[in-house]
Amino acid sequence: MDLNNLQRNFEGYLNTPILWCDDDLYRLKPYILRTSAPEPFEEHLGHNLRLGKMVERFVFHQLAADLSCTILADNIQIQDGKRTIGELDVLLMTKAGPVHLEIIYKFYLYDPDEGDTEISHWIGPNRQDALVQKLSKLKEKQLPLLYHPKTQPLLEHLGLALTKIKQEVLFKAQLFLPLDLKDAVFHKLNPACVVGFYIRRDQLCRFKSAQFFIPEKGDWIMNCHENVAWLDDVDFTTEVNTWLDKKRSPLCWLKEGDTIEKFFVVWW
Repeated sequence: MDLNNLQRNFEGYLNTPILWCDDDLYRLKPYILRTSAPEPFEEHLGHNLRLGKMVERFVFHQLAADLSCTILADNIQIQDGKRTIGELDVLLMTKAGPVHLEIIYKFYLYDPDEGDTEISHWIGPNRQDALVQKLSKLKEKQLPLLYHPKTQPLLEHLGLALTKIKQEVLFKAQLFLPLDLKDAVFHKLNPACVVGFYIRRDQLCRFKSAQFFIPEKGDWIMNCHENVAWLDDVDFTTEVNTWLDKKRSPLCWLKEGDTIEKFFVVWW
């Protein structure tokens, strides 16, 4: 990955708030990172690294700069013979004791017609993922892995008592509202996570005078900036239609005057 883009992605990661702050959600306790401005990220990452794995490297870099904690182990695969049962993202030693931390970074769109609660309205750009599903997976599969019998030898090797380990989640997200929605209600989630809007194909005509850019998925995290190859509405519509025809919803940038913001064009 281009080093400038990598640093922009790291800065975008740093600027992304956690999805909830004050209360436990689904009895999932948020982990609060103590360092807000670590050193620039200069680790070499492969070109085909998935976005989620890139975020993990960003988190580990930030944790390494936090003098109040120590990384004991990361990306720990739990094996049952030749079968991989699952993976623990990271085990930390903090001033408050050991922590099993799971790391999540997601993009969710608010669909008022989906579900009947604040949490169930949030879905993935292609409707194949949902916040409710991810929270349930964390609660029912990922965090219980700590208590699996095959995990115990690792804990013993690290000198950790299972009963002393707290479980927390670092859940960052970028949220997108329907274009004309003005009154989204946030009681459980952090409204600071809202970074843009989403539209359907037939709403593109409302932005004929704008300029557009479609970043690679690996660059979705980064903040918008000027230094890209902007498209006019004709070229953008042609390109975005190739995504929509394949039932894929791309994240895009919209430039109107001095304002640049993120948005999704959805196929559904």
